[in-house]
Amino acid sequence: MIIEFIVTGLIGYILGSIPTAVWLGKAFFGVDVRSYGSGNAGATNTFRVLGKKAGIVVMAVDIFKGWTATSLAEILLVFTEIPPENLVDLKLMFGFAAVLGHVFPVYVNFKGGKGVATLLGMVISIHPLAALACTMVFVLVLLLSKYVSLGSMLAALAFPLFLLMPFFNLHEPMLNIFGIIIFIAVALTHQKNIKRIINGD
Repeated sequence: MIIEFIVTGLIGYILGSIPTAVWLGKAFFGVDVRSYGSGNAGATNTFRVLGKKAGIVVMAVDIFKGWTATSLAEILLVFTEIPPENLVDLKLMFGFAAVLGHVFPVYVNFKGGKGVATLLGMVISIHPLAALACTMVFVLVLLLSKYVSLGSMLAALAFPLFLLMPFFNLHEPMLNIFGIIIFIAVALTHQKNIKRIINGD
C-alpha cells in the first residue's frame, strides 16, 4: 500500500512539474517567460509577457494537470482497499504533490510558477462547487481591478471562507485547514505583486 502511495505521489509531482509556460514560450515565441516580467513560470506572467491567448492556454493546462494529479486518488481508491472516507485526504496529498511540482519543477531547474492555476485544478477535483464560486470571485475582481494577482489572492481567501458556510462545508477538517494554508501560501508568494498593486504598477 505504501508503495502505491509513493508511486502515485511521484506521478502527481511529475505531472505538476510540466513547465507549461516555459515550454510554450520557447516553442512558439522563442521566449523564456522567466526572463521577463515577474520572472515566474506561471499563467499570470505568461499573460503579462506573451499575451492573452498564450496565458489562457497555460492557465488551462496548469489547471488540468492539477485536476489530473488530484484525481489519481480516485483511481487508487478503485484498485486498492483504501476506505472511501479517506478519499479527500488522498486528494489533498496528491494535489499538493502537483502544486509542489509546479512551484519546483524538476524539468527546468526547480524554477516554476506560484501554483495558483494548479491549485484551482486541485480544488476542482476535491470540491467543484467551491472551485466555481472561487472562480467567480477571481473573474469579478479581475474585471474590476485588472489585476490577475489580486483576483488570485482574493479567490484564495474566499475558499476557506466558503468552507465555513453550511452550503459548502464537506465536514472534512483537513480540507478546512488546507483552505487556510492555501490563502497563506498564495499571499506569501504574491508579496511582490502586493507591492505593485499598492504602488499602482
